Formats: sequence, structure tokens, C-alpha cells
Amino acid sequence: MPISVANLPSSAPPANEVASLLNTIFTAKTSQESLDASYALTNLLIQTTGYRGIKDFNLLTEIKKAAADKKNGVRRESAMLILGALFEVFPKQDRLSEVVFLIEDGGALGLALDALSDKGAVVRDAAQYAVDALFTMLRPESLVSAFLPALLRYLEKGTAKWQGAVGAYALLEKMAKKAEMGTGTQAEEREKDLLREAMGAALKEIIPVVSSGMHDLKNEVAKQAVKAMIALANLITNEDVIPRIPLLIKAMEQPSADTLQKTILALSQTTFVAVVTSPVLALLTPLLERSLNTPTTPQEVLRQTVVVVENLTKLVHDPAEARAFLPRLRPGVQSVKNRASLPEVRELADRALNVMDKAMGDDKLPADSTISRSAPQDVLKVLE
Repeated sequence: MPISVANLPSSAPPANEVASLLNTIFTAKTSQESLDASYALTNLLIQTTGYRGIKDFNLLTEIKKAAADKKNGVRRESAMLILGALFEVFPKQDRLSEVVFLIEDGGALGLALDALSDKGAVVRDAAQYAVDALFTMLRPESLVSAFLPALLRYLEKGTAKWQGAVGAYALLEKMAKKAEMGTGTQAEEREKDLLREAMGAALKEIIPVVSSGMHDLKNEVAKQAVKAMIALANLITNEDVIPRIPLLIKAMEQPSADTLQKTILALSQTTFVAVVTSPVLALLTPLLERSLNTPTTPQEVLRQTVVVVENLTKLVHDPAEARAFLPRLRPGVQSVKNRASLPEVRELADRALNVMDKAMGDDKLPADSTISRSAPQDVLKVLE
């Protein structure tokens, strides 16, 4: 899908006109007046410099200063209003603005998420407007390639206030629900297919972050992380795994020996027939890894675990996907082969190792060979 960039005019708007609008935005007596000036400035830039104006006039720097003004709630609210106006208008009309909003200098999404914890209700409302505007205006490709990484960076930094974390997990839930199959138009369902496939491929990075949030000390964060995990798990289309999803979620939410063993038992009693792809592996690998690497796992549970690993691996048809996940499980299976007290368990582990090596292509390649997907930077080198 080609990206269209608006033709740039020969000259930028006068600096004093931009400065006047900014002054109105940050000193307006009413929220509506500030929002009107925000739209006026946004439209002025769209019609003249495009995304370059955001940088040339240091708009994000000014917005960050106002958002950090602890003594002036009006300025903090206005910062979110202008950010919301930019988010609402630019992505649809000037696609390169997404780089400015989400990638360069850490992006601006975190600024709005942080403002969700503001002591002023009007500031929180304005911040929610900004967050919602950006989410609504982004294409599926941008949601996965830029918005999602920005969310994960925010959640992983460890300094986010709990309200911001709740907002970020809510956005992950919203993304997953947006990708669910429905009864929309052909074009809408095609976009959902694209988003669902891309999010499924990214579950390897998403699930550890959300799983961590499920155990947050703040109850509101933990509850929203659980909701996000349920929505993410619903992206799984593998009919063999779908009935086990509630058990899998419970084992993540309550990581006790009892829930782990019950889930492993249920998986060992599952007849896997559908092709296993990266979304399924992303969901199951952490659980299987925990069972294999927990010193107190009973021999019978280890037996069930290596059987599940073997059965799943037989249905992984893409070596690149196998090599993305199975190396995490291989040391645990090798340990079972070496140390299990029961000969039967050791034999099953040895059989599972052979199947894993075959799935990863290791039985057909020299020791130093690898099979992996092309990285974006490698493709760029060829294009250049």
C-alpha cells in the first residue's frame, strides 16, 4: 500500500503566527478556546509545512514543558489538547508524522499516558482524548510496527505511574479486540486479518510484559493486565488450544504448582492436529519452560511436559518459528533427558529432542548454520 505525503508549499507559516496560536492554546480561559486554537494550529501546519513544522517549531518541546508544569493545571490540560489535536489530524493526512509521534526521541505517547495520573480531572480527560485520538487514527500496520512497541517500552521502563500502566494495558486490550473477526465489510475484515496476524507474530514480545503486569502490586493494574491477556489469547485461532485458554490464563494469573500441573495435564490430554504457529508457541512456551525448569516438578508432570513439547513440535511446519521458541525449551528437555529418575521419562525427553532438532532444521544443517527470517535492517541494506 503506497504512502502518500502531502506536497509541501514553498514557505512555512510566519513564526509569530505559530507563536500567537501557541500562546492562545496555553493561556486560554476555557478548554474549548484552547482546543479551537489547537485545531487552528494543527490545520495551519497541515496546509503548510506538514510534519516538518512539528519539529521546526519545537512543538513537542513546548508541549512537554507545559505538561510538566506542576503549578499550572491549565497549561497541563492545554498540552494534552494540542497533543490530541495533532494526533487526531496528522496521521491520516501526513503519514510521516507517525515517526515523530511514536519513534523519534521516544515518541509522545508516554507523555499522554503519564498525564492519565494527573491530579486534575480535566487534565486526565484531555490526556484520554489524546490517547484515543492517536489509537483511532493509526492504520493497522502502524498500530503494530510503531504504536505497540511504544506501549511495550512504556510498560517496561518501570517508572510509569499506575494510572498510566492501566491505560497502556487497556490499549493492548483494545488492539486485540480490534483484531477479532467480525461481520464488517470486506475491507474492514481484511484490516482485522492484517492486525490479527501481525499481533500474533508479536505475542512473543507482548506476553511477558502483560504476564508481569498480572502480578503488579496495584490491583487496578493487575486486573487490567488480566483483561489484556484474555483479549490477546482470544487471537489464537488454533482449535486444539482454544478450549485450554481459560486454564492457561489462570496458570499465568495464579502461578502455583497446582495450577501449573493441572494445565500441563490438560495439555497432555489434548490431541493436537492443527498446524502450530508462533501465536500458539508464544502462549504455551512460558508455561512449558516453567514446568521443565522448576526443580520440584514431579516426574509424572515432567513426563507429560515433554510429551506436550514433542506433540506441539511435530506440528510446527516453519523452521523459523521453531527456532524462535524451541531454543527456550531445549535446555529444559535436555535436563530431563540427563537427570530424570525414571527411564521412561528420559526416553521420552530424548525423543522430544530429536523432534525439536528436526523442526528447527538442525538435523539438516551444519552446526554453525541458522534459519531465520530476514531482519528489516538487512532488507534496507539491499534496497539501498
